[in-house]
Amino acid sequence: MQLQILYTSVQLDLARCILFGGVSIYAFPLCPIRLYQLSKAGKLCVPAMNVNDSVTKQKFDNLYCCRESILDGLKRTTDIMFGGKQVVVCGYGEVGKGCCTALKALGAIVCITEIDPICALQACMDGFRVVKLSEVIRQMDVVITCTGNKNIVSREQLDRMKNGCIVCNMGHSNTEIDVASLRSPELTWERVRSQVDHIIWPDGKRVVLLAEGRLLNLSCSTVPTFVLSITATTQALALIELFNAPEGRYKQDVYLLPKKMDEYVASLHLPNFDAHLTELSDEQAKYMGLNKNGPFKPNYYR
Repeated sequence: MQLQILYTSVQLDLARCILFGGVSIYAFPLCPIRLYQLSKAGKLCVPAMNVNDSVTKQKFDNLYCCRESILDGLKRTTDIMFGGKQVVVCGYGEVGKGCCTALKALGAIVCITEIDPICALQACMDGFRVVKLSEVIRQMDVVITCTGNKNIVSREQLDRMKNGCIVCNMGHSNTEIDVASLRSPELTWERVRSQVDHIIWPDGKRVVLLAEGRLLNLSCSTVPTFVLSITATTQALALIELFNAPEGRYKQDVYLLPKKMDEYVASLHLPNFDAHLTELSDEQAKYMGLNKNGPFKPNYYR
């Protein structure tokens, strides 16, 4: 949806986009995917900066922010006590890592579902069991999706959940949970408080659906202003880079934010912690093959 709006807007005001230098995308995991698809199909009219995959987005917004907002959102909506609860987190990317870290710290028994063997191995090394959702769904107290994909929790899995299971989405839009299938004649929806619905089965079983499957951290909690500052700074620098770039540097394609700018965003926020960077000596910089002022990481670093 977001990409369709963007595509339409660019078509309507192509001259301004070209004058400005391009567009930058800072949203959900699906947005860069759609951008790359548009580029491959030759439909991308201007250069686009994929800010979603920048380090400042992946680490601070996805990991550090989500490990706090998952607890905030669940507490505000359900007043749940996490200790001893069986929780399954679908997806062990940066968002999933943040959610798992927070839940485990409060005593929840957390397991993971994953399609990626690298992420699955990371989960194992971090002390989490990697399972198939269909095999554990009956025992779960909380189900959290963090994938950026669609139909992660199907109607068949919703039917098999135990009474009182809490279902929420931290990943992308409202497509991860098959909410549409729950709007059927045999099921009753009961709004118990803002952003909290009980879905009641004919046998009396209730599943607690939060925010109608939309993003929990945007619908049921708040985003810290510090993270918003990092977000806005990264987005602004991406647009400044596109605007100031020499003609021909960026073609009608999708680009990652240069690491120099990623590091600059981070450096702007260090004074909040009274943090002081160590400086390389000339000898050390030469030994490492680096510029003393950065960037210190290769472009592929995430």
